[in-house]
Amino acid sequence: MTGRRERSGRPPRPAGGRRGETRAPRESGRYWFWGHHAVLAALRNPRRPVHRLLATRPALERLGGAVERPGLEIRIVPPREVARVLPEGATHQGVALEVAPLPPVPLERILAIQGARSLFLVLDQITDPRNFGAILRTAVAMGVDAVVVQERRSAEPNGACARAAAGALDLIPVVEVVNLARALARLDEAGYRVTGLDAEAETPVEALPHAPRRALVFGSEGRGIRRLVGAHCHEFARIVMDPRMESLNVSVACGIALYVVRRVLEGRAGTPAASGRGIPAG
Repeated sequence: MTGRRERSGRPPRPAGGRRGETRAPRESGRYWFWGHHAVLAALRNPRRPVHRLLATRPALERLGGAVERPGLEIRIVPPREVARVLPEGATHQGVALEVAPLPPVPLERILAIQGARSLFLVLDQITDPRNFGAILRTAVAMGVDAVVVQERRSAEPNGACARAAAGALDLIPVVEVVNLARALARLDEAGYRVTGLDAEAETPVEALPHAPRRALVFGSEGRGIRRLVGAHCHEFARIVMDPRMESLNVSVACGIALYVVRRVLEGRAGTPAASGRGIPAG
């Protein structure tokens, strides 16, 4: 698992990315995405503002008709020119795309398109963009309908995130909310069973009751789910592990829990796993 619930009186740990990294504000403007899957998904997403594409000729051919976006500047360049605009060592596969952040997606808009069966993922201060990207990739694979994060102290949806997500950043709604506790209260009103993942919980994930609508909550590594966020969970569950290992990386824990909820619990209830719903156009 990824940690424990925050207990009252426990001093908070600083949030942030890897040591030495700086996190630009979300309103800072544009990012570079790199790698075939991340770039292709961004080009295919009509909601994603795209500005400039740097690509080798073979990489451009692999993108096919997806590059036919109004206003997109396309430059055919050698690999070294692609690498020049990216972080050192980035595996770019001959392509980089300058993009702007996606428009905000209100929680109410996403709730309005959900059916009787729905699965949300709620991330409480997951700040590493690579972990965030890996979680999004798994969320798409497991048919999650939306991912809810807090506006501040959450991972930046930048190039490193997009690369780790392998296109998932443009395939699943990411809802940013001002207050995560209030968002969970709204999910409760909408009929979601809110389940927090906690290494000290008594109930194993596979023993949870089936719920047609569920929101799985994950906290940051080390700190876990914050106390006020945890107060809005209906229950807590843990991933059963060999006692020689105390915890799991948060993206790995998400993958295990989502698989159990989607495949084991829904299979036990006799309901097929659903695929995630896309973001409404516009």
